[in-house]
Amino acid sequence: MIELNRIYNEDCLIGMKRIPDGYVDLTVTSPPYDNLRTYNGNIEQWSFEKFKAIAKELYRVTADGGVVVWIVADATIKGSETGTSFKQALYFKEIGFNLHDTMIWQKTNPMPKVKTKRYFDVFEYMFIFSKGVPKTFNPIMVDCKMGGKIYNSTCKNIGGENGRTKKTFVLNKQRYKNNIWEIAIAQNKTKHPAVFPEQLAQDHIISWSNEGDIVLDPFMGSGTTAVACINTGRNYI
Repeated sequence: MIELNRIYNEDCLIGMKRIPDGYVDLTVTSPPYDNLRTYNGNIEQWSFEKFKAIAKELYRVTADGGVVVWIVADATIKGSETGTSFKQALYFKEIGFNLHDTMIWQKTNPMPKVKTKRYFDVFEYMFIFSKGVPKTFNPIMVDCKMGGKIYNSTCKNIGGENGRTKKTFVLNKQRYKNNIWEIAIAQNKTKHPAVFPEQLAQDHIISWSNEGDIVLDPFMGSGTTAVACINTGRNYI
């Protein structure tokens, strides 16, 4: 049995085999993006077959109603994007997950790029997979610019009556945040080549889990998901 609130420095397939079926409420993670980074040579261990084995384990350990947040992008090889992110998303569906939402992380401070024959790449995909209907959703709210405004209008009568009825409407002061999240790239103070922005991990943890829930990150990297769990009262693996 694996211990909670401990980081294991080992192959995630070995670690996940010690996790019981349906044990994890939420996974927030980001796998290697094709071969964009070498990870000290360990990228040679990464392949689509390895991904498929990890995806199957994620399905097994995820609780009914649990969610997997899979943040990923594609390499560009010989002038063409690989499309690996989409292949992974389709495989998650193939093994039983629902593709609950396709979200975008838009980087507010992307790295400058040399001129190419394509627009600058400033985003990554955030696929939200669920095992059935998500059991938890704590939406992040944002203020509406016209919130609280009162206006008069009419609406069509219901029930067979002809004509329209005058109505007074009050606009909501808040609404759900949209599924494009504008978040800056994290300042990297570690030796890890791709550090998660803490806000990114924290906002997903708040959205798809409750205090005391168990959150897994099989590609823990610099430990940002664990930090976000500590800050929000969740357990981490």
